[in-house]
Amino acid sequence: MQQISISEIQRNLHKLDGFDIVEVIDKKRDKVKGYFLDSKYVSFINELIEQKAQSNKKSKDLAGALHRYAKPELLEKEEGAWKKHIEEKYAL
Repeated sequence: MQQISISEIQRNLHKLDGFDIVEVIDKKRDKVKGYFLDSKYVSFINELIEQKAQSNKKSKDLAGALHRYAKPELLEKEEGAWKKHIEEKYAL
């Protein structure tokens, strides 16, 4: 994967041409700041975002349904087993 610094992008934007994925790094702090993706990946990325949002919504809906009937004093002892059971039973 090609790495490029923020200052290089500012000075030479054309360096992004010809790459599918470019990792943007902050050289001073030695940290990855993000990624540039070619526009051909837009539909794939949007699909992933939508799937993640739907997954989070299902999890929240199931957890809310469970808390309505659960005994709070037992939840701490079960360490998430109740959530796994409900998700397996009701998730599509």
